[in-house]
Amino acid sequence: MGMTITDVHVRELRYFLAVAEELHFTRAAERLYVSQPALSKQIRALERQLGAPLFDRDRRGVTLASVGTALLPHARAVLAAWEAGREAVRRAREAADHTLVVGMSTSPGRGGLLPAIRSRFTAAHPEAALRLRQVGWEDPTAGLADGASDVAFVWLPLAGAERFRWVVVAAEPRLVALPGNHPLAARERLDFADLLGEPFLALPDTGPELRDHWLALDSRNGRPPVVGGEIASADETYEALVGGLGICLVAAGNAPLLARDGVVVRPVDGVAPSHFVLAWRADDTRPLVHAYARAAAGAAPQDR
Repeated sequence: MGMTITDVHVRELRYFLAVAEELHFTRAAERLYVSQPALSKQIRALERQLGAPLFDRDRRGVTLASVGTALLPHARAVLAAWEAGREAVRRAREAADHTLVVGMSTSPGRGGLLPAIRSRFTAAHPEAALRLRQVGWEDPTAGLADGASDVAFVWLPLAGAERFRWVVVAAEPRLVALPGNHPLAARERLDFADLLGEPFLALPDTGPELRDHWLALDSRNGRPPVVGGEIASADETYEALVGGLGICLVAAGNAPLLARDGVVVRPVDGVAPSHFVLAWRADDTRPLVHAYARAAAGAAPQDR
């Protein structure tokens, strides 16, 4: 009787591989997120097509039958080839789409920086599309580190700086945001030395370099900061300020995100400026990435 092996699907091979590796139907089903009866049914269907049992099942458990042992390396090879094929399709689709993913944790704002970069970029690459992607403050690289973003607007310092290249799009003084009813809010201008004992709002510790930068560790003369709360978004920061959990430094360009009812922002002496950059991975040679970087360098306000 002729076998129609052509009917075997990738899914059936994946199911076979899970059982072959776990040697346990329930564990394999859990790993695949399917019910155990559905898994058993697929395996039986595959065995019918191959005309031989793949597994020996007895009271002691499940073992590979000789046919299963013969199939195993080929099933692995087919699945690996299929994964490689899917990855190639994903890359080809992205290349065909000419899509560049731009990561950011807060909108760059800053007097129309994004539209200015976009118009320069699309003038040079009318075929390209830009996709903006919001990334939480837990990832200080805004998606660059895990490849989810092609380029990203981020703050220096970047962890693992040697892995990235960047162009500075804004160098801005760091201001201090405080609750409007804070005793120091009455002053027009503050000195960082007067804030050393205050509780500060801190970024998530997944990005220790950036957390330290916004706590201004380099301006504390070794005195450890008091952390009053953790913040992972502009809205959380505003709520924490209004709630009196602490104060925080904020770049001048981000001050409008916080300076709302109940929060004031004041200039502060004794802290270095902040640097907002457009970054990309150092090993990324794609022309669109470098074209966007050139557009960002051209659109950034130059200090002349």
